[in-house]
Amino acid sequence: MTETIDAGRPAGPGRPACPDCGATLTGGGVHVAWCSGCGWNTDPGADAEEEPSGRIERVRRRLARRYGEQLFADLTAAGDDATAPTGRGRSGRLAGCLALAVHGLTVALLAAGLAMILAGTGLVPVLGAIPVLLAVVLRPRFGSLRKAAADLPVLRRPDAPELFGLLDEVASTVGTTGVEAVVVDTAVNASVRTYGVRQRRVLTVGLGLWETLSPQERIALLGHEFGHYAHGDTRHGLVVATAFQSLDTWSYTLAPQESTSLLDDLMNLATALPRAAVDGVAGLLDHLTLRGSQRAEYLADEAAARAAGSEAAAALMDRLLCAGTLTGMLRREAVAARTRRGGDRSGDAAEGLWRRLAAQAAAVPATEYERLRRVAELRGHSVDSTHPPTHLRHRLLTARASHEPRIALDAERAARVDAELGDARRTLARQLLNG
Repeated sequence: MTETIDAGRPAGPGRPACPDCGATLTGGGVHVAWCSGCGWNTDPGADAEEEPSGRIERVRRRLARRYGEQLFADLTAAGDDATAPTGRGRSGRLAGCLALAVHGLTVALLAAGLAMILAGTGLVPVLGAIPVLLAVVLRPRFGSLRKAAADLPVLRRPDAPELFGLLDEVASTVGTTGVEAVVVDTAVNASVRTYGVRQRRVLTVGLGLWETLSPQERIALLGHEFGHYAHGDTRHGLVVATAFQSLDTWSYTLAPQESTSLLDDLMNLATALPRAAVDGVAGLLDHLTLRGSQRAEYLADEAAARAAGSEAAAALMDRLLCAGTLTGMLRREAVAARTRRGGDRSGDAAEGLWRRLAAQAAAVPATEYERLRRVAELRGHSVDSTHPPTHLRHRLLTARASHEPRIALDAERAARVDAELGDARRTLARQLLNG
């Protein structure tokens, strides 16, 4: 699926040449001009790349890259046999115990505070309110669909029977169950998560990504997201996920204050030890779960390949490498619409936005995808700190035995699914263009 670039041919008349090796440059125009032979200008934005904020996030990034590379080697060597569920080994059990201990501290704070309030005298009941309030802040949060969706369009089964039928089919193919609702937004992303005490599932579809994918790539995207639940990703589990939330809250609460007075210095000194303890526990929980989570990502990619075919799953990885480019396209469309310099003046402006985005994404040449894969290798690119490097995910998909699609989304069925998303598409386009 990747075109071969002839890096060695000499630059001809009117063709820019590499200043280092003299070969013809690749790209140019709206895309970066670079040399596929010696690598000149492959990553012109390297100096501008921002470091993740916070020490814990930086550690997560380093671990993600290291574990991603180790697991790539292990899974490549294991071949098609490396499809066992994740998160149920010794590290997964230790992570569960540590997560329970984090929640146990919350329960202990609540119990101690209530005991002080009920049995204390004088100022003791007043002081008892402090641990109770801390316990309330640190309590596990199960989320709600109302908060997750905010003002976004939400689809239920009666609203989109064709879409939900497709979701059920993909989920069944990878070995899990479907979702209760679909939230639609403009992000260049997609996710499946749980909400409520009963842990019902909701799929969030970002039109910034969905509209740029072919029908089979959409199946691959859904297969990947459902694949997390089919392979038992520890970090998606209720106990561990809420423990991470509590630790993040602790970290925020205990963060050092800017030193403007002696009182600030004393507070920072008083919180130094508990802050270090929270960082240590968070780091340990990361260490125990990150390798399993990375493995789950690779296996979710394999689930995507089984559902949609290896070619579509690998193409999806390329789209993820273009996430920043696609986000920039949407931002330019919004600015152009607000300054009356662009936009589709005929027909439905909402539909026109997504058509233009899809057309621009389709115009990205194979040589630009190759450059982005090289950039990903140089930077260790990943979607976030819990994902393996994207270029390794692409390489593993193309290195393994090719899968034929189990689900073929033909044009007629894809059109019916698109029709059910029509109202959401128009609503979100108007929001984006009107600010």
